[in-house]
Amino acid sequence: MSSKKIVITGGPGTGKTSLINELINRNYLCLEEISRQVILDARKDGVEQLFLTNPLLFSERLLDSRIKQFQEAKSTETSFVFIDRGVPDVLAYMDYASESYPKSFEVACQNCRYDQVYVLAPWQDIFISDNERYENFDQAVKIHEQLLNTYKKYKYNLINIPFDTIENRVDYLLDTITKL
Repeated sequence: MSSKKIVITGGPGTGKTSLINELINRNYLCLEEISRQVILDARKDGVEQLFLTNPLLFSERLLDSRIKQFQEAKSTETSFVFIDRGVPDVLAYMDYASESYPKSFEVACQNCRYDQVYVLAPWQDIFISDNERYENFDQAVKIHEQLLNTYKKYKYNLINIPFDTIENRVDYLLDTITKL
């Protein structure tokens, strides 16, 4: 049995982590966002914001980890595995920052194909900045648009999850995912 690999994406502060946490509470297999770990690891090395200091190095580390997550998702024995951000998110952030990247980034997007992508739109009512999220709401909106463009470039059908409570957002996702 091959698991359906389901990505949950969207700009910063849209509720992805809360949605993943609710899926975990409902006993679904989820692979959590890994960029915060890359940020924390860089801070241990004395770099406050690695993406701002060296976007390519940050993105290479992130891409490597996201590819490993994709491989992990491929090898699971459950019906669905939910992933907080996918490989194309790396390219979207680099494009948002107008940074160049090697062709291998695009090859990774072509090789790591997800079964479905759900999108959470920017929602000012829940947006919060924190120690790892340096973007403001206007930047989050621009990042969101870049994410949409990047996933569309790789021919994904994007499903928007409406604004609602976390429980209702998860219910919506689970109701629509059964149609896969």
